[in-house]
Amino acid sequence: MRRDTSGTAKKIASPYTQSMHPNLWAPWRMAYIRDLEARAAEAGAGAPSGSPNFLAEYWAHPERDESQFVVHRDAKGMVLLNRYPYTNGHLLVALGEARPTIDGYSPADRAHFWRLMELAMELCRRALDPQGMNAGLNLGRAGGAGVPEHLHGHVVPRWAGDTNFMSVLGEVRVIPDALEHAYGAYRRHLPAARAHLGLAAG
Repeated sequence: MRRDTSGTAKKIASPYTQSMHPNLWAPWRMAYIRDLEARAAEAGAGAPSGSPNFLAEYWAHPERDESQFVVHRDAKGMVLLNRYPYTNGHLLVALGEARPTIDGYSPADRAHFWRLMELAMELCRRALDPQGMNAGLNLGRAGGAGVPEHLHGHVVPRWAGDTNFMSVLGEVRVIPDALEHAYGAYRRHLPAARAHLGLAAG
């Protein structure tokens, strides 16, 4: 609170208490959404099927790791380059066993997944030295998961200005480096990143 010259108290808006957009609350919409889900289940029209699980395919063929840009592989999971990156050097993390949610894995496997996420972030920091990162999960098709049946994490290096008029107006993203070059940089820094985190080689 502060007072203006007339002595009237005025409340100062805080950027931490304001939303970027006003909210329009419509709780009745959830009942409608749940009803649609129930009808789809009754009709046997659940989540789309037949989507190719490339993560399972990559896991089944370690002899193709270089051509499939798998940077790190161990007994439980892998770190690999995303062939359709949001930005240059976009990494994916997945365990070998396909499960749709993190709580579907054993505690030991969950812990290993997050260790692989740490490795991906350390690799990103060492190889690319980005100004920032996005790291996290997209859960379910509605949450943006491209392979909803196989949980995977994303580590996305970010630089100021990597979102520009091309993505806003043209609806395309410009990736300024080849996958092969990013893969080579990650592989060069892999031994040091693994040693730093105390992870064994695959």
